[in-house]
Amino acid sequence: MNSDTLVKEAIVADVKKIVSEDQVVTDYEVLYDASSDRYRKYAKAKRVLDNPVPTAVVYPKNTEEVKDLLMYANENGINVIPRSGKTATEGGLENWKDLALVIDGSKMNKIIKIDPYNMQATVEAGVRLQDLEDELRKIGYTTGHSPQSKPVAQYGGLVSTRSIGQFSTLYGGIEDMVVGLECVFPNGHISRIKNVSRRAGGPDIRHIVIGNEGTLCYITEVTVKIFKYYPDNNKFFGYLVNDVETGVKVLREVITNGYRPSVARTYSPEDARQHFYHFYEDKCVLIFMAEGPEGIVEATGKGIEEAVEKFKDGVYKEVDSQLIANWFNQLNWTQQTIDDEVQGMIDNDKHDGYTTEVSADWETITKIYNNVIDRIRNEYPRANDLTMLGGHSSHSYINGTNMYFVYNYEINCEPEDEMRIYHHPIQAIIVEETLKLGGSMCHHHGIGKYRNEWTKQEHQSAYYMLETLKEAFDPKGIMNYGNIYPVQEGYKYQK
Repeated sequence: MNSDTLVKEAIVADVKKIVSEDQVVTDYEVLYDASSDRYRKYAKAKRVLDNPVPTAVVYPKNTEEVKDLLMYANENGINVIPRSGKTATEGGLENWKDLALVIDGSKMNKIIKIDPYNMQATVEAGVRLQDLEDELRKIGYTTGHSPQSKPVAQYGGLVSTRSIGQFSTLYGGIEDMVVGLECVFPNGHISRIKNVSRRAGGPDIRHIVIGNEGTLCYITEVTVKIFKYYPDNNKFFGYLVNDVETGVKVLREVITNGYRPSVARTYSPEDARQHFYHFYEDKCVLIFMAEGPEGIVEATGKGIEEAVEKFKDGVYKEVDSQLIANWFNQLNWTQQTIDDEVQGMIDNDKHDGYTTEVSADWETITKIYNNVIDRIRNEYPRANDLTMLGGHSSHSYINGTNMYFVYNYEINCEPEDEMRIYHHPIQAIIVEETLKLGGSMCHHHGIGKYRNEWTKQEHQSAYYMLETLKEAFDPKGIMNYGNIYPVQEGYKYQK
C-alpha cells in the first residue's frame, strides 16, 4: 500500500468522524463520476478521463456539518469541490487535485418556507428547482426560473453558477431572484445575508456569493422571490426572418420599447434546423412568449407585432403559434435525457456538440456573431467535421443581448483528444472575438476550469477585486481549485 493510499484512507477515516459513515462514499464508480461534470462528457463516457478521482464524496445534512467539513479541509490543505445538482457544463465540478472532497448538498433538501404574502421562498441548497416549482404551482405561483436543467438542478448550484432560465427577459437571472442566503467559508465562518427587498448598507454582499462557483464559500440556504402564475394567459409568437441581424433588431425594438416578453429569441438557420426542422424553411426563426396578467400579455403582444411590422422587409412569414408552444413543452432535460445521452456515447456514438455563450451590447452582438462564424469556417482546420455551426440570442436586456454559439461535429479522433481537437479551438475563437469587441466571454454558464485562461482579460483592471476576494476568503486555496482563477497545474488538462 503506497503512501498516497494511506493518506486517503486517513482522510476518509477522519471525515467519517465528522459525519456518519453512511454519508461518506468511496466506491470507485461514484468517485469516477464525481471527477468531472458534463464538460468532458464524451471522454468520461469512454472511460478515458486523465484527471484524479476525488478522495471521497460526502453528503452533509446541515450547515454545521458543512462547517466542520470545510474547517477540516482547510486545516489539512484538501481541495473541496462544492456540488449541488451535477448539471455543470464548464468543468466547474472537475477535480484537479490528488486529495479532494466533493461535498454534495443534495441531502440538504428541505423547502423551509413558502411565503406568498411576502412573495418569497426559502430552501436548503439541495432542493431541486422542479420540486419548489411544483409546490408553488399548487398555490398559483412560480419561481420564474426555468433553465433546461430545471428537473434536476438544485439551488446551491444554480446560485453558485449565476444561472439563468428560459424566461429571463421577464423574470431576470438568478441574481435578480435571490433575496438572501446562508453560506459557509473555509475557516468555518457562517454568514447569513438577511431577506429584505432592498438596502443601501454598503456594497451588495450577495454578489460575493452569487456566481462564486464554489471558489469562495459553500452555499447552504437560499431565499428567492416568487411570482404569481398565469398560464391561461400565455401567448406565443413565431416568425421566419431573413437573417440574424433582422432578428436582433426586432428583439431590440421590443425590449427598448419597454415590453418584457418572458421569451424573446432569434435563431440562425443552422441552429433553427435542429429545433424547428419541420417549419424553418432555411430561414432564421424569431420567437416570443408573453405571460402574466391578461392586460400585460395583450399589450406585450401588440408591442411584438408592431416591432415585427417595423422590420417587415426582413420578415419572411409568420409561423403558427401552436408550433412554438409545442416546442417549448419539450425543451427541458430530465435525468433520463442525460442518461440516454451518456449511454449513446458508451455505445459508440461519435457525434458530439457544444455551446459557448457570450454577451454584448446591441450594436456589437451581430458583429461578434459574424466574425466568429467567418473565422471558424475559414480558419478552423477541422471545419469539414462540423455538422452544424450557428447560434441564437435568447436572453435580452435594455442595453444588449446574448449569443449562444452552437456547434456539432463528427468525432474523428480518440476520445481523449476530442476537446483539444474540436471544442477548445472553436471556443478560443469565440472568446477571442468577443473580448476583442468588448463583450463578455461567459453569459451564464460561468467560467469553470476551461475559460479561466481568459479570466484576467475578461475583468482587466477589475481582476484586482476578484483576486482580492480569493485571498481574503480562501487564503489557503482549498475551494474548488482551478475554477475561475487561472492555475498552472490545470494547463495539462486544458490543452
